[in-house]
Amino acid sequence: MAGLTPKQSTNHPNPFPQSKWRIASWILLVGYLVYSVNAMGLSWQRFTDGLGHAGTLLDRMFPPNFSRWELLLGGLVESLQIAVIASVVGILLSLFIALLAARNFMPIWISVPARAFIALCRSFHPVIIAILFVKSVGFGALAGILTLIIATIGFIAKLFAEAIEEISFKQVEAIQATGASFIKVILFSVIPQVFSRFIGFATYQFDSNLRNSTMIGIVGAGGLGGTLFSAFQRFDYDFVAAILITIIALILFWEFLSTLVRRVF
Repeated sequence: MAGLTPKQSTNHPNPFPQSKWRIASWILLVGYLVYSVNAMGLSWQRFTDGLGHAGTLLDRMFPPNFSRWELLLGGLVESLQIAVIASVVGILLSLFIALLAARNFMPIWISVPARAFIALCRSFHPVIIAILFVKSVGFGALAGILTLIIATIGFIAKLFAEAIEEISFKQVEAIQATGASFIKVILFSVIPQVFSRFIGFATYQFDSNLRNSTMIGIVGAGGLGGTLFSAFQRFDYDFVAAILITIIALILFWEFLSTLVRRVF
């Protein structure tokens, strides 16, 4: 720039300042990564051998075998039923629990236990929860439904509570000034402000439950996952390919539907 000496024009603060702590942190991270790779016995040889085995597996999977389409359809329908029931029940419960967990609506002695319950639902992977329910209520769809309800509450209730805490209280105060009950305040001031976000959360969770309904079936919680696991045990890899293609098609179809739902709402 005109009027500035070369020394002045280049005298800018370093946008990436270095410090001894930053350098030490990077050295520690790299050292730990190297240690972890050696401790777990990871090597390039194992990776290349795995690629060879993967090629053999793919060769046995194709062409897919859809001859047992009735078994495939039965597992698919059960997975869909598990996902729908768990999503509807879980989302309704999540809305109620989220209202209890919202700190701008509830006193601390109500919101803290509600948030603790949400955190508890989020503490374990769905497969672990599914194993517990299979041991409790036995094999089948009920264990899968209960598992996905817990997973839905853990995810959706947290997002619902955060969305409720971010609303504008001007509308709430306006509705309260009319003498409306608490239920009417929720219906006419809270829900309209967060409805579009609720729809987005709900469609995402249903997508997640569709995928999880196939996964938890591997441990006996019903659905297409049980059929998939049985096919793997029989080394029936061409039928495995048919199941995987069906799952992919189901997820893509729901992705198309969820896009339409978001456009409508």
